[in-house]
Amino acid sequence: MKVFRFLLVLCSFLLETQALGATGKRNALVIIADDAGFETQVYNNSVCKTPNINQLAHSSVVIRHAYTSVSSCSPSRSAILTGLPQHQNGMFGLEHSPHHFRSYDDALTLPVILKPAGIKTGIIGKKHVAPATVFKFDYEKTEFNNPMLQCARNITRMKEFVRTFLTMDPTKPFLLYIGFKDSHRADPTDIPKYGQFAERFGNGEAGMGVIEDWTPSKYNHSDVVVPWYLPDTTATRQDISAQYTSISRLDAGVGMLLSELKSFGYLNDTLIIYTADNGIPFPNAKTNLYETGMGEPMLVSNPYNKNRWGQYSDAMTSTTDIVPTVLDWFGVKFPDYSLLRNKVTLTGKSMLPLTLSEPVKDWDVVFSSHDFHEITMSYPMRVMRNKQYRLIHNMNYRAPYPIAQDLASCPTFVDILNNTAAGKPTKWFKTLDQYYYRPEWELYDLLHDPKETINLADQQDHKTTLGKMQKAICDWRHLTNDPWRCFPDGAINGPKCIDLHNEPHSEKYTQEQNLDTINE
Repeated sequence: MKVFRFLLVLCSFLLETQALGATGKRNALVIIADDAGFETQVYNNSVCKTPNINQLAHSSVVIRHAYTSVSSCSPSRSAILTGLPQHQNGMFGLEHSPHHFRSYDDALTLPVILKPAGIKTGIIGKKHVAPATVFKFDYEKTEFNNPMLQCARNITRMKEFVRTFLTMDPTKPFLLYIGFKDSHRADPTDIPKYGQFAERFGNGEAGMGVIEDWTPSKYNHSDVVVPWYLPDTTATRQDISAQYTSISRLDAGVGMLLSELKSFGYLNDTLIIYTADNGIPFPNAKTNLYETGMGEPMLVSNPYNKNRWGQYSDAMTSTTDIVPTVLDWFGVKFPDYSLLRNKVTLTGKSMLPLTLSEPVKDWDVVFSSHDFHEITMSYPMRVMRNKQYRLIHNMNYRAPYPIAQDLASCPTFVDILNNTAAGKPTKWFKTLDQYYYRPEWELYDLLHDPKETINLADQQDHKTTLGKMQKAICDWRHLTNDPWRCFPDGAINGPKCIDLHNEPHSEKYTQEQNLDTINE
């Protein structure tokens, strides 16, 4: 009888402890890699070694079809922290000068929402969003008060910041946001010394300094995996080999974070989300919203539900799902507020259910938008991706697609430019003309055309699919109060659009027709 009572008390204690863990001890770590893609064994790259990301994947649900809300740095980070697409939160382009884009002053962000709930917040590494009052963390060690190389690439220095943050108010739950600078290309002034991806920074060679927590991995350019959408040339391979080395520093940084969580006793109660801001810094990827620019790695580790650890999910997720996921984790409601006199509604949703079981519905569509990157790069796009199709609306299609500075000067693209100018084969899957000049609507069947080379938008047998997806994009733009919702054919006039009759083609799709349908 005494044994039975002991077991009963023990079971009761364990249940109470488990309940406390599920509701009391909760922390969150959000890791944002910079310009990173699928260069890891987690996503079947067998050459670029990422043992620490692999380790994280073993304790995570790995999302196969995760997408960025926008394939540009500052806009993407604003979407990650507000839960709103860039056209809704106001961060239309890059934060730094001379671009100087800012989110709306009234936008609410994850650290600001969590603060009243008694959750301490910290950001270490690349921030690249503004204004400071909107994106305000309790603890900040970023490029705004540290050299970027030190706070976002020197993982030993970052470790010191992590330790400081974790020792602050240790009884409080926390959100820690880490913005690695790897694997972004180096700033132009740093390339001569440190290499294309700052891959020599801290590698221990003469004049490079030493990052104690990193043992650089070097790769022979003949061994790297050239993605299908890049030309397989010596220039590209050398570019990728440098990228891989910077990824080894990113991977060591992930390992550092896992080690610090463990040493402080937080590993078993911390939700971890790992993803990236946009596509890799190569042609057809970064700033593009094709599959190669919109697709992202995404790992979600739920320490209290381990039954899906190491499994893959086919759910379609967005970086705008991060805010609702973290709020769900902490049990904090998204606030009721308005932007530009319009009620804000989250279009993302919590990913925590994905850590319990594979969904059978409701995870089969994502939306993305893009307006600028640099101030000179006006090229608004709106995109819908479902399980079979991608529809892209290129609103500034009469202009050539603009090229970002770091992409225009990268060895891979310079090689394409030089070979094109010399009349030599580029070994690329498209021409420069095809890359620069795009139709207003691009519709691709990803199941039968994964390389997105056959545009179905003008084909009669896809007219119904095109119309349904155009309407869905229009509905989403209305829901998110898109300032470009009438562009390029109209001007906003309340809930409708004024047709400007500026379309040079005989047939066109008008937003007003869609809006009339919505308002019926």
